[in-house]
Amino acid sequence: MFDALIIGAGAAGLSCALVLGSAKNKPFAKDKKIGIIAHQKSSHLQTALFNNVLGLKPGTLGKDILNEGLQQITDLYPHVTQIDSEKVTQIDQSYGDFKVTTNKGEYLSKIVVIAVGYTNLFTISGLENYIEPHPRAAVEKDRIWLKNTDHLVEDNLYVAGTLAGWRSQFAIASGSGAHVATDILTLWNDGKQTKVHDKVIA
Repeated sequence: MFDALIIGAGAAGLSCALVLGSAKNKPFAKDKKIGIIAHQKSSHLQTALFNNVLGLKPGTLGKDILNEGLQQITDLYPHVTQIDSEKVTQIDQSYGDFKVTTNKGEYLSKIVVIAVGYTNLFTISGLENYIEPHPRAAVEKDRIWLKNTDHLVEDNLYVAGTLAGWRSQFAIASGSGAHVATDILTLWNDGKQTKVHDKVIA
């Protein structure tokens, strides 16, 4: 049983996992079990080249960010479980928890974050009722979103990144993932507004 399971390891999913993982020393998060299903094959970052993102060296490749993001989680937050080479096929809710089915197994989680791309090739059964045309994409691109209010699709089911209705910009998707993570941390912290910052000690 996971406390939070992130589906997708693109910009939004990796950012969400990093922020959740960074709260490991907070009393309200130290015993939480966090996982990320790190399917990246369809991520738009696979072919991305970045010259206009603050903090990234011009010429940075998206495929390198994908690999380095997973390594960053491994190095800094090894308590975050990485589930590799699995693709989610279905999500069901029963008794307040979610059952996430992949091509290789099943997982239970109290909270689920959907952070996959916004193409019309979306194939996760159980979420069909939330799919609508994307509000911030050109009509001819036939993109979709999961209808949500401030990233929340329904209780304990979140969506992050382009699938949440945001434009396809790396910084926006990353910020969306961080937003969802801080909302989850706030939930775990009994509703007290929460964020996680590291600071240089003078």
